[in-house]
Amino acid sequence: MKKTLVLPSILGMMLMSSLTFAQGVSSQVILPLSSAKLIAEAALEACTSQGFHTSVAVIDRSGNLLVVLRDELAHPLTIEMAQSKAQTAVLFRRTTFEFQEDTAADPMGGAQRDVPGILALGGGVPIRYNGEIIGAVASSGSSQPMDDECAKAGLAVAEELLN
Repeated sequence: MKKTLVLPSILGMMLMSSLTFAQGVSSQVILPLSSAKLIAEAALEACTSQGFHTSVAVIDRSGNLLVVLRDELAHPLTIEMAQSKAQTAVLFRRTTFEFQEDTAADPMGGAQRDVPGILALGGGVPIRYNGEIIGAVASSGSSQPMDDECAKAGLAVAEELLN
């Protein structure tokens, strides 16, 4: 009689442990490198076609750099600026223009601008999939409105690829 109870008990524990494991796992949508390349190319082309020499950065949801492109005549510092704009867009879950406006007159929020890697200049936009931020694209090297327009050209490609 004891032997017949042991087997169902063991099976029950195994089943419960596998269910517990499944509950502890989550999945995330990631921005593929192939898409990031196309997004960056579109953003850079948008600025180049207007005569600007810029850099473009595309990052993933965690702020890791996926792609950086620099026009051969863009200043090397534009690479760092584009990456900082992209990180700002992901971290604060809005465009860098919106972040700039929201923190400009707010002494409490304005302190966020002093965090290393944050750049409150227009030109960074988050990339969303089903309402979830999965990355960002940013441009640097032209005016803020033009950088924003170029980043949004990259975002338009992202929306085509992801939907």
